[in-house]
Amino acid sequence: MEDRTSAGLYLEMTNAAPDTYAAQRRGDVLALPGVGVTTLWRNQKPGRDDYPRTIPEFETLAVYEVDAAFEEPARAVEVWGHHYQRVPRPAQGILGAGPTLGLEIVLVSPSAPELRQALRNWADLLHIREIAATVVPGMAMITPYEKKGEGNPRFLHLYEIDEADAETAFQRMAPLTIARIRERGGKQAVQDWMDNAALRIDYINSFTRVTDAD
Repeated sequence: MEDRTSAGLYLEMTNAAPDTYAAQRRGDVLALPGVGVTTLWRNQKPGRDDYPRTIPEFETLAVYEVDAAFEEPARAVEVWGHHYQRVPRPAQGILGAGPTLGLEIVLVSPSAPELRQALRNWADLLHIREIAATVVPGMAMITPYEKKGEGNPRFLHLYEIDEADAETAFQRMAPLTIARIRERGGKQAVQDWMDNAALRIDYINSFTRVTDAD
């Protein structure tokens, strides 16, 4: 079984251009204990309005793979950060031979605190499972993470995409998955896959890679 092995991810989000962020901030984070591989990503559809959002929009996403020694650093006002750690359940999907060129970032929280496990069960055992089983062209591995400490967005679902145009791959996902589910389970099965009472969407968007890993 393939799986992501890093203990967690630290995301930084900013409206600075990727090259500006790299010059002014990236080195400081890389110098922290517990920080390994980092990549930079550009928002493919800033200001999208087809999904709810509870966090500010941003142009540049920095993704740092981190281990247990990492502590979330202080940030400038114009930089937002979120530290996530792996959940016990494995990633789903298969990584290809090439690099990850695009990401779909899905940030969600339980609609009420007591529904945290219900949200995880729906996401892991139904929603993500059906996407992985559909084998959507371009979409590779989907890895779940939970925010370290308190607060929201509670969960990160990291969709790795082996095409630079992550948005196009993302747009394939729902129609193909829905068609597969409808054929097997009908209209109610599609509705069960699409939504759940425990779900609150905090942010969804597509990103294309702008740097190699360091």
